[in-house]
Amino acid sequence: MTTNYQIVVGVDGSDGGRRALRWAVREAAGHGGTVQAVTAWRWDGIDAMPPGTLSPADERERAETMLRHEIEMVPPHERGALPIATEVLEGRPGDVLAAAARRADLLVLGSHGHSRVRHTVLGSVSEECIRKSSCPVVVVPVPHPVPSPATPAVP
Repeated sequence: MTTNYQIVVGVDGSDGGRRALRWAVREAAGHGGTVQAVTAWRWDGIDAMPPGTLSPADERERAETMLRHEIEMVPPHERGALPIATEVLEGRPGDVLAAAARRADLLVLGSHGHSRVRHTVLGSVSEECIRKSSCPVVVVPVPHPVPSPATPAVP
């Protein structure tokens, strides 16, 4: 085990981000490492923001609150005494995450399962991080329900 093994994980409040955070926590615990949970935020103007977001400060606060909540939701038995640093950075998610992982051993992202027409396998942020990252990137998939096989008709 190495104590300087660092995993950066993108957290955005989605199910994919949640799964990525939990995966990163388990992986870092297995290597005696640390996790740095990173959330990217942007101010695109009042018309593009969720209701109640009136300024860049509001958007940053919303991102900080979401990240704290996501960290608190990691089950204690998975987290143990693992240190999880948090960072909320302004900018495009792909740029922010690739930069944050510059000195990391691993970057972990969650997939969002976008439509197959637009993104065959990965979301656009995942694709961008894979292209820009200087460390290995793990994309944790969100499981999709598998339809059960049709029951054959009995004659």
